[in-house]
Amino acid sequence: MDNYQQNNPLHGITLEKILTELVEYYGWRELGSRIVINCFTHDPSIKSSLKFLRKVDWARKKVEDFYVWHKLK
Repeated sequence: MDNYQQNNPLHGITLEKILTELVEYYGWRELGSRIVINCFTHDPSIKSSLKFLRKVDWARKKVEDFYVWHKLK
């Protein structure tokens, strides 16, 4: 199990930190065009997006995968 965490690029990073960093870098409009999720395109906020992403696994995975890509580019 320890190997999994050592190789996990998201280990120790909260969803709130991921979302905040992406919004600061891309802004809501650009983020919404890159990750097409309504919580990013219709009246977006950190609070409402976090609430949605914590409930919907496929959306959270999209955001996490995009974050990993963003950090590696």
